[in-house]
Amino acid sequence: MTQGGYRAPQVCRLVGITYRQLDYWARTNLITPSLKQANGSGTQRLYSFIDVVQLKVIKRLLDAGMSLKRIRSAVEMLRDQLNTDKPLADVTLLSDGKTIYAAKTAEEVVDVFRGGQGVFGIAVGPVRDDVEGAILELFPEQAGLAGVIEAGAN
Repeated sequence: MTQGGYRAPQVCRLVGITYRQLDYWARTNLITPSLKQANGSGTQRLYSFIDVVQLKVIKRLLDAGMSLKRIRSAVEMLRDQLNTDKPLADVTLLSDGKTIYAAKTAEEVVDVFRGGQGVFGIAVGPVRDDVEGAILELFPEQAGLAGVIEAGAN
């Protein structure tokens, strides 16, 4: 972690993706770094803890069989529906590999694509815990900083 954020190589290790994937997702505005954008050759993006959580959610959706095209559509729709630039931070996502549902509360489940089938859930809270655990394991000198840094950003 550098200056309160995570550089691309750290993010790739935490999320389990390649640098090429991360770069593509940032360049195509799927999830962009909220702390510092790259400004030309030689500059580095800087991701917040919540950025890493959202990227990990995307990775889990890919692992569940969802196509990147569908994930991108869902992220764009959720940005609009939830009126936020962090659409994967505070929802529970449900998916059957073909469609995505978003639940802000137990009573409010949104069918992102307007379809309907049996679903499984990805709760963002446990993904946060996984990211924090990975930070502790990969960067023990930074233990406890992720939540503190993110709390200060809100």
